[in-house]
Amino acid sequence: MHHSLTVVICAYTLDRWSDIEDAVASLRRQDHRPDQVVLVVDHNEELLERARAAFPDVSVVANTGSRGLSGARNTGVEVAIGDVVAFLDDDAAADPRWTAQLLAAFAADDDVIGVGGWVEPDWRAPRPAWFPDEFLWVVGCSYTGLPTTRTEIRNPIGANMAFRRDVFTKAGGFDSDMGRMGADAAGCEETEFAIRARRTLPRTRVVLEPSAVCRHGVSPDRVTRAYFRRRCQAEGRSKALVSRLAGADSALETERTYVSRTLPRGVLRGLRRLARGDRAGGAQAWTIIEGTALTAGSYALARVKQRRTGTAPVS
Repeated sequence: MHHSLTVVICAYTLDRWSDIEDAVASLRRQDHRPDQVVLVVDHNEELLERARAAFPDVSVVANTGSRGLSGARNTGVEVAIGDVVAFLDDDAAADPRWTAQLLAAFAADDDVIGVGGWVEPDWRAPRPAWFPDEFLWVVGCSYTGLPTTRTEIRNPIGANMAFRRDVFTKAGGFDSDMGRMGADAAGCEETEFAIRARRTLPRTRVVLEPSAVCRHGVSPDRVTRAYFRRRCQAEGRSKALVSRLAGADSALETERTYVSRTLPRGVLRGLRRLARGDRAGGAQAWTIIEGTALTAGSYALARVKQRRTGTAPVS
């Protein structure tokens, strides 16, 4: 079955203008051109005017919802005309086969309501030797531990994902209590949405299609230890919020395998490299341990606060 496709890009700052240009250009180069491209501008009048002048072939609209990524995405869904709505970050560029691969995953099975693609890092500063592949999610990219063939997953990475448009009608939009606000590191709104969508529509699936590739910019400010630590702590807090909204079983099903299998393997690999005289291996092993501790500690602290304030569900 042929699906029509709308691609939504959400933008909030003129600082990323060249990235926005690259994102739009990558959609013009698609083997399967989208039926509609929507650029949602998040409460920034100057950016809105500049984008309308620069992209006559794009539907450039202002975020009509609350400030932040969730409100902007929901605005994009409201104006979308495609059967499938895909989302590409404003600092990401899609591979020419991106749209075709996403649509192929939907066409393969009517039970598939959402598809996530593969997100490659586009380093804008040298990648630090201490940065392990297992923690590429810190910079919004696909990481070691994810499946490498088309496989059912809990939720996609927000920089590169698509859902059937009628899912939003039935399950509601992205939760604006969760979305990123400007440069804030908190996220996880696509996790909560994917869990809610599958609960609303039983016997449906969200899948990862690794051949649907985009390259996601990693700016110099994101390759620092300080950002890494802040992002891990933010992830812990976000997962606690998802646990409150969706229940800990759903919120953490993916993380259990990741923590029990993927991360210990990464630590062992790093230590083996260290034993061979490669100090970067030791640094990566330590980063995995530190990142796990920060994320888990932040999650636990947020859950304790939820129980104290009476906002945690009784499990």
